[in-house]
Amino acid sequence: MPARHLGRSNSRGARARRGTERGGAGCGIAILSEEQQPLEVPHTALSADALRGVVEAFVLREGTDYGDREVPFEVKVAQVLRRLDRGEARIVFDPGTESVDILTVET
Repeated sequence: MPARHLGRSNSRGARARRGTERGGAGCGIAILSEEQQPLEVPHTALSADALRGVVEAFVLREGTDYGDREVPFEVKVAQVLRRLDRGEARIVFDPGTESVDILTVET
């Protein structure tokens, strides 16, 4: 099942680079392999607190338009949790950007 918007890119095309561009050995800069792809993280592998934190951050970040009626934050969180439980969405970690996202599974 493919998912939407798995990859992210930056203007330099060096998605896997983090830190500054200067520095020598031992300066703490890590360069990751370009082949590293986002990793799926089973929502059942996260603690309840960690899962809730990921979902809340996603809901706050998305800013989705729900039309004419306002949908409370807790309802949005519950909707995302249900989609994860039903396999309609999944959590991915992108090691290149060190970010987590929730993606809709396309059938």
